[in-house]
Amino acid sequence: METSSRPLLPLLLVAALAACGHEEPAAPAARIEGLQTFQVKTADAVGGRAWEGVVEAVQQATLSAQTNGRVVAVARDVNDRVAAGDVLVRLSAVEQQSGVDAARAQLRAADASATEAEANYRRFVNLAKDQFVSRAQLDQARMARDSAAAARDAARAQLANAGQQTDYTTVRAPYAGIVATRDVEPGESVGIGQTLMTVFAPGALRIEVAVPQSEAEAVRANPIAVVTFDDGRRIDAADVTVFPAADASTHAVRIRVQLPALDVPPQPGLTAKVAFPAVKGVAFPRVPTSALVRRGEVTAVYVLSDGRLSLRQVRLGDAAGDQVDVISGLKPGERIATDSVAAQQALVAARKDD
Repeated sequence: METSSRPLLPLLLVAALAACGHEEPAAPAARIEGLQTFQVKTADAVGGRAWEGVVEAVQQATLSAQTNGRVVAVARDVNDRVAAGDVLVRLSAVEQQSGVDAARAQLRAADASATEAEANYRRFVNLAKDQFVSRAQLDQARMARDSAAAARDAARAQLANAGQQTDYTTVRAPYAGIVATRDVEPGESVGIGQTLMTVFAPGALRIEVAVPQSEAEAVRANPIAVVTFDDGRRIDAADVTVFPAADASTHAVRIRVQLPALDVPPQPGLTAKVAFPAVKGVAFPRVPTSALVRRGEVTAVYVLSDGRLSLRQVRLGDAAGDQVDVISGLKPGERIATDSVAAQQALVAARKDD
């Protein structure tokens, strides 16, 4: 009958984890040959202590409705690239156009009244030369002219305002960028202030982090930062700005880190680690994630020492790409199995041979 190795794995895990304590194991671990291993080393000294921040665009505009209406068309969607001035959303303009027509009619009436008042005033000026009208009548004609001119100016301003309300029914991109969010659909009724879309320019990105006030002065004296993304990329910050004052509630100081131009820029909203060489930090050993063995809440790695393989429980820290920091359980210089699955198979085969 063929014996499966699967039932042996939980027993091997328990026995190996028990060896992590102060007691000596009951029997020596099996000798392993030809297993691919990885020498544990301290994480690259990006230098200093790191804090987590969120990537944000320097130019990010939330486009809101500036007039009431119904959405007629949505010309762009999420992830679409747009140029400055491109139409993004169109709203119905029935009410706004009616306002324009009414304001234009009022302007025509005011313009006619102003023209008539100007003509009357000129006639009174000519009559006043021969003293056919009194000085008071001439003043009244002047005031009527000025009043009519003011009414015409007000009607002209009203027409401009009505025209602006019509322009608000066409929402355009404020600058070249990428559509981040789309918040409306055709047919929806929107009111003033309702969000329609969000657009950001990917060319300029930054990260803001909050650091304790005790560490802020060190960063201010040496404004250098290294940013590490979740995909493992590590870049030097283009500029570091330490805010002049601390937050009154948290007593933390915000630091703004400007990112350089990247061929593949990160998306706004993603998290990243920002390390400052001026602030001393703790460097932990770093191992590949392929070496980890996970069983419920227990995480372990296979350690190879003197040709013998044993399982050791570890406590993990931050991950960066395909590697993760080990807070406790390993020391730099130790060797571990790179592939946990291959290590399990090799350990089972070695025990069978024994």
